[in-house]
Amino acid sequence: MKILQKSQIQEADRQTILMEPVTSIELMERSAKACFKWICQNYNTDQKFSLLCGTGNNGGDGLALYRMLCKKKYSCTLFEYSLGNKPTDDYVRNKLKIGNKKINALSLESFSIIQKNDIIIDALLGTGLNRPVKGTLKKIIQALNAMPNVVLSIDIPSGLFSDFNTSNPPDSIVQAKHTLSFQMPKLSFLLPEYGEKSGHFHLLDIGLLPSYLEKVKTPYHYLTPKIAESFFKTPKKFDHKGNNGHLLLIAGSSGKMGAAVLAAQAALRTGTGKLSVLTPRCGIDILQTTIPEAMIELNSGVNAISGYYGLNYKTISMGPGVGTATETKNYLQSVLISCKAQVVIDADAINLIAAHPELKTHLPKNSILTPHPKEFERLVGSWKNDRDKMERLSNFSKNHQLICVLKGAHTAIALPDGNIWFNSSGNPAMATPGSGDVLTGIIGGLLAKGYTPKSAALLGVFAHGRAADLQAKSISSPFMLASDIINGLNAVWLLAENESKK
Repeated sequence: MKILQKSQIQEADRQTILMEPVTSIELMERSAKACFKWICQNYNTDQKFSLLCGTGNNGGDGLALYRMLCKKKYSCTLFEYSLGNKPTDDYVRNKLKIGNKKINALSLESFSIIQKNDIIIDALLGTGLNRPVKGTLKKIIQALNAMPNVVLSIDIPSGLFSDFNTSNPPDSIVQAKHTLSFQMPKLSFLLPEYGEKSGHFHLLDIGLLPSYLEKVKTPYHYLTPKIAESFFKTPKKFDHKGNNGHLLLIAGSSGKMGAAVLAAQAALRTGTGKLSVLTPRCGIDILQTTIPEAMIELNSGVNAISGYYGLNYKTISMGPGVGTATETKNYLQSVLISCKAQVVIDADAINLIAAHPELKTHLPKNSILTPHPKEFERLVGSWKNDRDKMERLSNFSKNHQLICVLKGAHTAIALPDGNIWFNSSGNPAMATPGSGDVLTGIIGGLLAKGYTPKSAALLGVFAHGRAADLQAKSISSPFMLASDIINGLNAVWLLAENESKK
């Protein structure tokens, strides 16, 4: 799914109106009907609503929705805020359609009419906004955010820019509990600076012109379940461990063997045919006891990996728990210089590369790096804002011709061609020690099984998040462990396998 910028969203509407053809007010009706359907599926008719409508096209959506809710016998109170001297034509048409229904002027004083259990529907401003909200409307938004009511925003929280919000003060933006976004998410929903403003966003198909959506160019994409599952390879009847790949996991040091264990278990649960773990001598007994399915690749180091890489593996995952000792840095350097493998690089291996920038020149093409934000900052330097961060992410991947998986609430997967995919799965429970080690094992396991670096990164990130989502149905968010994510992987692969058989 493509993520369009503001001008492209406007052009998608224009092309749909022109080429379908459909009138602008008919497209507005379609949008309102999609919102209406979502509300009916989620709220009984005894729920009361207060609709706040600006006099632009977002407000027109709100008026059409108000009419539908009233017809369905929902109790609704309507408020209007004038955005200028002249309302849009479609707003006027929808205002005529509601007849003599009472419309309250929206002001700071009018909030006293709204009951505390009302759901407030925000249809004040849409995606066309190009400057921060100021004056009376800003005060209204601030008063709205101070209220205890659930806020449901239509298409986008009022005051939020669709793309980057660098110059946009947060107190000028509605804080939504839910956002009903038309056709696709807005880029700003997926970025940490202002993503919280959208709350839980829900994508509503309003039938924008498919031919335009297919041809329009954008570097930003949304990794949906359907797209992720399209990468999944169904197991074949005569598969055996020999044709499911052999992964070398370079992991662990004294006091950090848990990271090696988690990455190894995740790789095995991803179905890699054979797994060898290269670890210092202090970790051998731990691994042989906890993971009998894994083999040990002996290393001369006692408490940290040392020596020189002289092996011949096609797929390597490295970094979990290896530490940053000088001898480990030298070993890592020998791997990067001498191996011709596909590699996944995480954790301390990234920190070592950041501390010794000359190692960047030895990164194999199509390597997959999986930093969290602080590790990424060590690699590329600090950034000023989300726009700057996305540029650094894209440039890092393009300049080094590798895949960079920047972990977060919507993990961003940057590809060598400049495209960036944002993940749709996952939840806050994943912010737990060892979660990143699990991801390293998953992606490495998929690479070993023969997935391309792109498909291994995209499917691996999605599966990681989906496993946590499935586990969150029975485990409260603050109490989830990284090992719980591994335990959820079996259900993920089973769902994908069943889906592929349809």
